[in-house]
Amino acid sequence: MTTFERIKQVANERGFNLKQTALMAGLSENALYRYNQGVEPKYATVKAVADVLGVSVDYLLGNTDDMHANKDKDMPVDLEETLSKLGPSVSFGGKELTDDQKLKLYEMAKLMFGD
Repeated sequence: MTTFERIKQVANERGFNLKQTALMAGLSENALYRYNQGVEPKYATVKAVADVLGVSVDYLLGNTDDMHANKDKDMPVDLEETLSKLGPSVSFGGKELTDDQKLKLYEMAKLMFGD
């Protein structure tokens, strides 16, 4: 089953059509239809759709048949401890990162280096 088919199936189970799902995820109303035409979805898009549908990214990508396989793994046990390994202070351009920025940095690192 493709990512598009999984999104469509779960959306239907939740009582949504693809346009509604896309809009709730902050996408254009036709964004999800591109994935049925061979366009490869970006992680941020799949994450937004997964959050709307209440399933894991891995499920939508077809990496698992467990809808909630990685829902509890999205955040490390101690984000501060993990980021402290990068140095005494995590900053960019001389400004310390906010918690939201730190989480995004962590998610980016997960994508680059794997879980």
